[in-house]
Amino acid sequence: MTALGFLYPGHSAEDDYPRIEQLLGSNVRLDVVHTDIGTDAHRVDALREMGSSERLAAGVEALRLTGAEAVVWACTSGSFVYGWEGAHEQVRGLALAAGMPASSTSFAFVHAVRELEAGRVAIGATYPSDVAGLFADFLHAAGVTVTGVRGAGIITAAEVGTWGEEEVFALAREADADDAEAVLLPDTALHTAAYIPALEKELGKPVLTANQVTVWEALRLTDRRVNAPALGALFTREPIVQV
Repeated sequence: MTALGFLYPGHSAEDDYPRIEQLLGSNVRLDVVHTDIGTDAHRVDALREMGSSERLAAGVEALRLTGAEAVVWACTSGSFVYGWEGAHEQVRGLALAAGMPASSTSFAFVHAVRELEAGRVAIGATYPSDVAGLFADFLHAAGVTVTGVRGAGIITAAEVGTWGEEEVFALAREADADDAEAVLLPDTALHTAAYIPALEKELGKPVLTANQVTVWEALRLTDRRVNAPALGALFTREPIVQV
């Protein structure tokens, strides 16, 4: 049994994780520990506070008790708002506090895009445009070309958590571009685990969503590969062999 740990802010779409665990159909356990969200707002100041080392450290002890082998900070906006270098510092601090390999959803997107060899991506974000733009900047720093950004302007994770299939598909369609090789939906407050194959079929390209890539990143940290077509193209690729 491989135990994977996730620090998830508040309560919005955490039920994606038991769904993903079931879809993995393997000896993998996903343990979610909730961190204090503070002010529920997609504002830079609130997001930086949400991702502070103190708030993350508060969830680490509970995570250790689960027997987790790796931990991922399951919040995209609460990591990329620190910028490329600041997000690295955040992850390094989390790894030291937890005593295990660590990452965040922002880096999960970067690694997943590289895994798919997608050089050009489109972003469909629930966030206001300024915050969505910071995610594009983060990807640019990783060498990823962003063809366009669609921001939905939603302020709270609580509202995002109420979105269903219709809203998710509309956001993905609006974000997509002909020259994008993948579409990214970066909010972990957005329910997406049930829709990924259908989204990919409709758009005709890989779709990367926040909770999906977060779990994939935790598996990557523990050197696990799970073939799970119900979780999209990311979970069906053979490993890229570096020559």
